Amino acid sequence: MSDTKVLRLVKKGSELPTGAFTAKSVAKAEPKPAPAPILKAAPAPKPARRRGKAKSKPPQQLQLSPEEMLKIFRTMYLSRKLDDKEIQMKGQNRIFFQISGAGHEAILTAAGMCLKPGYDWFYPYYRDRALCLELGMTPLEMLLESVGAEADPNSHGRQMPSHWGHKKLNIVSQSSPTGTQLLQAVGAAEATYRLKLVKELKKLVKKFHQDEVVYVSLGDGTSSEGEFWEALNTACNLRLPVVFLLEDNGYAISVPVEVQTAGGDISKLVSGFPNLYRQKCDGTDPVESLAVMRRAVENCRRNRGPSFVHAKVIRPYSHSLSDDEKLYRADEERVADAEHDPVKRFGARLIDEKIIDQDGLQQLKDEIDREINEAADAALASPQPSPDTVTDYVYSPEVDPTSSDFDTENSVELSGNPGTMVDLINRCLHTEMKRDPRIVIFGEDVADCSRETSLDKVKGKGGVFKVTANLQREFGSARVYNSPLAEANIVGRAIGLATRGLKPVVEIQFFDYIWPAFHQIRNELALLRWRSANDFSAPCVIRVPVGGYLKGGAIYHSQSGVSLFTQIPGLRVVYPSNALDANGLLRTSIRCDDPVIFLEHKHLYRQAYNKSAYPGDDFMIPFAKARTVREGTDLSIITYGALVQRSVVAAKEAEKQGISVEIIDLRTVSPYDWEAIAESVQKTSRVIVAHEDSLSWGYGAEIAARISNELFEYLDAPVRRVAALDTFVGYAPQLEDVILPQSADVLKAITALHSY
Repeated sequence: MSDTKVLRLVKKGSELPTGAFTAKSVAKAEPKPAPAPILKAAPAPKPARRRGKAKSKPPQQLQLSPEEMLKIFRTMYLSRKLDDKEIQMKGQNRIFFQISGAGHEAILTAAGMCLKPGYDWFYPYYRDRALCLELGMTPLEMLLESVGAEADPNSHGRQMPSHWGHKKLNIVSQSSPTGTQLLQAVGAAEATYRLKLVKELKKLVKKFHQDEVVYVSLGDGTSSEGEFWEALNTACNLRLPVVFLLEDNGYAISVPVEVQTAGGDISKLVSGFPNLYRQKCDGTDPVESLAVMRRAVENCRRNRGPSFVHAKVIRPYSHSLSDDEKLYRADEERVADAEHDPVKRFGARLIDEKIIDQDGLQQLKDEIDREINEAADAALASPQPSPDTVTDYVYSPEVDPTSSDFDTENSVELSGNPGTMVDLINRCLHTEMKRDPRIVIFGEDVADCSRETSLDKVKGKGGVFKVTANLQREFGSARVYNSPLAEANIVGRAIGLATRGLKPVVEIQFFDYIWPAFHQIRNELALLRWRSANDFSAPCVIRVPVGGYLKGGAIYHSQSGVSLFTQIPGLRVVYPSNALDANGLLRTSIRCDDPVIFLEHKHLYRQAYNKSAYPGDDFMIPFAKARTVREGTDLSIITYGALVQRSVVAAKEAEKQGISVEIIDLRTVSPYDWEAIAESVQKTSRVIVAHEDSLSWGYGAEIAARISNELFEYLDAPVRRVAALDTFVGYAPQLEDVILPQSADVLKAITALHSY
């Protein structure tokens, strides 16, 4: 089922009044959203019909039992006192960082009461202590994180306090950058959407429920991040079951909301999103908050699309203990906030409504204080992580893509006519999608035609280089589909999908445009497994056309910044130089359990010299297994990608001069085959490292340094490098030719090093 089929049937929802509000405001219900669309085919897209504005009924006051009211207070007070305990421990130098959820307790307790731990999925941010307590995280578990104990279920001592994560409760490991969780939450909800469309997936993906909801929260400052808007766009476009909770305390550290947000009210800015059920509430009032959150969650459970709750809260403490709000907030402003303290106000309400008397309330507080003190003592006594565990879970401990399990080269049987790199990558994608229904492919222009009614009338796109051609036709639009033109959106959603158990194989159209996604790649994709100590992971493949040597590529279609990715622990970086290797390495990338950056050189896509017959549906090449392209005795060239063929041409010319050159194609640049490098250097005693990236700070510097450090006694000459100039690739052919390394440059280095 295509996304456009679904969107065609969506009717525009009614608008929610968006007046300014304060912590004293009264929540108003938005008119009931339209029922979920029926997933069936439809003709070409038409403008959505406008519906008349429904009349909203005044919200009914929730009737809660005394026991429920006391339970709400208990969670709120427990959350506040845990903040206070951590602040005390930080002052005693027993913990090293503190950031509080003070002032946010009411809306978060209400959110936790409406959602199902271990059933729904949670992407909280650092203020969400009360939510996690309501979901079932214990004070001890929180304080174990504060002291950095190994037993901490959030990160096992690897992440800062108040960065929540709990595998049993489906609280996905949180990072520190604000806003990166939003696209991942959308990806997690998209998994729900895809699972409903692809029947085979339901048996393969664990912990799936038809009416599950994904919760994600953010502060008012985070709404300035572009990924917030990208997340809303996709959630509304696909009508995903995401509850967005905006906890607006008026400040992003020291920057007030009117400086962050045009008009000072984010609800006004999001009012144009279709299919978005929007509500506002006084987030310091737990009863009002509970009514609003129930409606928001129910909207998602009924498959009506995403919900957006704008809760006005306060921040009675500084941003963190590294901040002093007195430097930028006037006393009268801070006093006004204190008058709306949710814990104090709700405690007074319990007494006023005779749910409990003053002595009973104090007794409850004393009981909680004792519980926290006991938990703090236990946390401080809990062992710290062992230093010898620091490299655990950088990569998957279960699947080793460098092992012999992925090596079928010796038994390969080639058949059929030779195909180009494009042909063999495309065929690998076809066979792997048949083998594993969990694989979904998306990116910019990767589908044949998003409008399915036109599929029979057009040839189809299938990527700008035709690498994904006919995949949508064979596997349908639920598994092969186009994304918005937003690279962070592609990678962020892929992380969420992979966390839920799907296997995204996504495409960034050009390496030169990968940088909006770099934040998601560096701080999220590569780190998720390590920072959660293997509780969560996101194994996916990011295919990226890369490199120059195409006339007219110029500055923004010719980059080769490989070292920016190889220096990131947790990533595998693959770079084939020919069709056969591309097929085997892509299959290994898909079947391994780590995130992979799969670099496909554009110049090599359709070269005749690197064609190959088909190796079979299970052909794999392990990572960190180099290929000896050419045997030699006088000199070694360590290279990869487009420089492999240029080195071959240069070596043949050098042979005419009596110089025997050995060429090693690394094939994977992280990890790389050090044993093959060492063996070749020991054999020839002279070595050149050749690559297309810039010379300074490039990939070859690391290889050259290691050779000099570990193989110095075998060298008869300095290690040489051949690389691009330290500039950008120009449009005019004569500029590109001099900027990028050519066969003549490799030959010049060979003759100079041989005569050293």
